Amino acid sequence: MASAGVIEGEGGRQPVVTRFAPSPTGYLHIGGARTALFNWLFARHHGGTYLLRIEDTDRARSTEPAIAAIFDGLEWLGLGGDEPAVFQFARSDRHAAVAHQLLAAGHAYRCYLTQEELAARREQAQAERRPFRIVSEWRDATPDQWPEGQPYVVRIKSPREGETAIDDLVQGRVTVANAELDDFVILRSDGTPTYMLSVVVDDHDMGVTHVIRGDDHLNNAFRQLVIIRAMHAIDGGRDGQGWPDPLYAHIPLIHGADGAKLSKRHGALGVDAYRDELGLLPEAMFNYLLRLGWGHGDDEIISREQAIAWFDIDHVGKSPSRFDTAKLLNLNGHYLREADDARLAELVAARMTKAPPLDLLARAMPVMKVRAKDLNELAAGAAFLSATRPLPVDAKAAALLHDDARALLAQIHARLERETIWTTDSLEASLKAMAETLGLGLGKLAQPLRAALTGQTVSPGIFDVLVLLGRDEALARIADQAVAAPVGH
Repeated sequence: MASAGVIEGEGGRQPVVTRFAPSPTGYLHIGGARTALFNWLFARHHGGTYLLRIEDTDRARSTEPAIAAIFDGLEWLGLGGDEPAVFQFARSDRHAAVAHQLLAAGHAYRCYLTQEELAARREQAQAERRPFRIVSEWRDATPDQWPEGQPYVVRIKSPREGETAIDDLVQGRVTVANAELDDFVILRSDGTPTYMLSVVVDDHDMGVTHVIRGDDHLNNAFRQLVIIRAMHAIDGGRDGQGWPDPLYAHIPLIHGADGAKLSKRHGALGVDAYRDELGLLPEAMFNYLLRLGWGHGDDEIISREQAIAWFDIDHVGKSPSRFDTAKLLNLNGHYLREADDARLAELVAARMTKAPPLDLLARAMPVMKVRAKDLNELAAGAAFLSATRPLPVDAKAAALLHDDARALLAQIHARLERETIWTTDSLEASLKAMAETLGLGLGKLAQPLRAALTGQTVSPGIFDVLVLLGRDEALARIADQAVAAPVGH
């Protein structure tokens, strides 16, 4: 039973240990990142340990770039392991040794069924419309019955009577009839261990007390318990600790807005793409993933410190959560507004082909981040700060620079050229007075002025733009677009 960061076992009280164990066959996807987050938070909340394991036993599909991407994504989210990561493939000898222990103790057996025999039995089960279960005549064979020199696999002896129950911390009590559990392979004919065996051995050797993972692994738990309990029977009397059952928490998967399992067609990307392509901040992603399937009242904005204090498995829901990109971007907008301006300036500069000086970019952030949703918007909006004259003007801005507007810009230039105090307050007062004299609304001056200064129709406040550009650059940009009013105008 879990309490205050420990679980009760035969050997006494054990500190909480969680693990995140991705397969490095691709990027760190959203579901995996949330699983890592929940494991990290549970360990932090209970004062325990959070470990990483790279399940790289699929040698054909496991790649170094994928491993690097997983570590990169976890570090970006602040979810690096408390100890160096364990690589599963490197422990294959240990996994195989456990299989041989099980074999020697009679909890597993050599199975000489051929692939052809298995295929025939599978076809027969399909023809009879019944589930296919491995029933091997080799289960109780004695060594003198083993055919010499023939290839074999090692199968675990699953119980055939009764049932197995798991008191899952999310799903509640889940029961499976043992007749549903076949004698699955733990060691292949080439002597290599299977995933099911490797996971169990690694979890035990790493001291994992809580297995928190997606509910698509729930069926695996019943099979893994067969191995765990067999090894407990072997080792239990030797060291007093044995192989205790971990506590399981199987989290519902994340779905798209349409209710289907989240996939690329829903816009689901790797964590690195949310950072690199969408321009999100890690604290926004952290907060959003936290709220996918877990809640704390009506709280939406939750800091890392609050998450550690509040998180527990009790408040993880049983229903799938739905991924909402718009909500994620709104949350990112909040964190942009809260972010340190110098930090934002560095992040934005890295996204710009030609970045202005960092101190100028930092001074621009308070007025630029007010409406931005992501770093890409900030980078696009800041481009005017470092643009080279003559300023490129987009189509919408060019439409504002008609002859009358250019004539008005000449008047604005003449007035601003006389200003000696270049602050937002003084410039605003001057142009408001000019608008009143001309009988125009301030917007009639601001629209062509924004087009001349930024080449766009959207920018921070026009007086902030004037100050950020500085007196000389601002006047030069206005002069580039201004023309004298026609005679008699």
